[in-house]
Amino acid sequence: MLSLLSRSPTFTLLSSLAKRHSLQTTAFTRTLVSFFSSTTATTMSINLEAHAFAGNPIRPKNPKSTDSLSPALALETLKSQLLDDTQNLSSVIFKVLPFRKGRPLASTTISDDGGNDSAPNWHLGWISLADWKGLLANSGVELTGDRLVYLGSRTEGNVVYWAIDVSAEGSLVSDLGSKQFSFVELRTLMVATDWADDGAMGDLAIAGHARALLEWHGLSRFCGHCGEKTVPAEAGRRKQCSNEVCKKRIYPRIDPVVIMLVIDRENDRVLLGRQSRFVPRMWSCLAGFIEPGESLEEAVRRETWEETGIEVGEVVYHSSQPWPVGPSSMPCQLMVGFFAYAKSLEINVDKQELEDAQWHSREAVLKAFSFAEYKKAQKTAAAKVEQMCKGVEKGQSLSADYNVESGELAPMFFPGPFAIAHHLISTWVHQSSTIGLGVQPKQPSTSLSNL
Repeated sequence: MLSLLSRSPTFTLLSSLAKRHSLQTTAFTRTLVSFFSSTTATTMSINLEAHAFAGNPIRPKNPKSTDSLSPALALETLKSQLLDDTQNLSSVIFKVLPFRKGRPLASTTISDDGGNDSAPNWHLGWISLADWKGLLANSGVELTGDRLVYLGSRTEGNVVYWAIDVSAEGSLVSDLGSKQFSFVELRTLMVATDWADDGAMGDLAIAGHARALLEWHGLSRFCGHCGEKTVPAEAGRRKQCSNEVCKKRIYPRIDPVVIMLVIDRENDRVLLGRQSRFVPRMWSCLAGFIEPGESLEEAVRRETWEETGIEVGEVVYHSSQPWPVGPSSMPCQLMVGFFAYAKSLEINVDKQELEDAQWHSREAVLKAFSFAEYKKAQKTAAAKVEQMCKGVEKGQSLSADYNVESGELAPMFFPGPFAIAHHLISTWVHQSSTIGLGVQPKQPSTSLSNL
């Protein structure tokens, strides 16, 4: 099979890239197998350019300080426009994304693709600065530049994007609702996002970044060093203590989490866990926060041992994902994904951490993927967002949509393609079984390139 693949143009391209970047042979082979296996997979385990919440289209390299789109100059221009509506000080366009209790403003449109099962597409509820000033004025609220947080810019069209928390302005809900906007929970938008749509994935990344920053602002109102109030700095991208003696700089805190797919010695089974908060029949990878003074690999081994009693040897990096849908007390989580190879098999579950943990065979995992209908769940969530934006909110459990068309319940299912856990499990099961090369998602134990 490998000899046949080596004749393809794709193989030639990947091979040249491997040589250019000095990739090891095993790493290149693993990349090749992953590419070809993804094209034959029967589930939604597609190769994404970036995980959900990554690939933010409006925060590439920061503009130079002399650029009108840079945070400092954009904030100066914005404050000038807030003070005087009549002055045309700049060609820069400002757009504002409001949040309420961690929920971004959203609206929906119906895609016109000629199909009978067209699902609504959600998009962020950007509002121009002038319209936003009018909305707040009607509510008796004064808009100041310190309330806005810089998100990024687009040079095409000279647009600068901002976020604002309006949790205290309850009257805005009805005002925006009359325009068919709604504040929608980020998790709902995550499920409702069509992961094959670059624009929708970009909006999700923007919303995740904005929520993380705004939640952090709410948590960092006081200096942890002296206790005085903090004030926004650098257009809201950091904060500073207002105490002239202290003046401590405060930056958003990142909470790294290791998430690992534990694989047995024979590479035939994976260890999956269930938490009590999971919906019925859902299983996922093990995960846990990194402790101070601990390496990523050490965290993988410790967390696996603490939760399941399984001893882990080799640990291999897969990918990482921003995760802004956790609790508001930890808005800036970063999921760091690994394959972990077990040295023992006997499970001893810590019931305070997990409800259950079991070894699952490749056949069982493949069956679960063949049953699951992630696209159906996405359409259901998209319809829910549309109802909310129309003022008709309807409760529905999304777990009920992971069934086959006949109505038979899936024996188990995994988080959807919006989660790194999905891609860890999918990479293992398809990479190891779809192509009969005997290649495992594993690097030699002497490799130093795991990070």
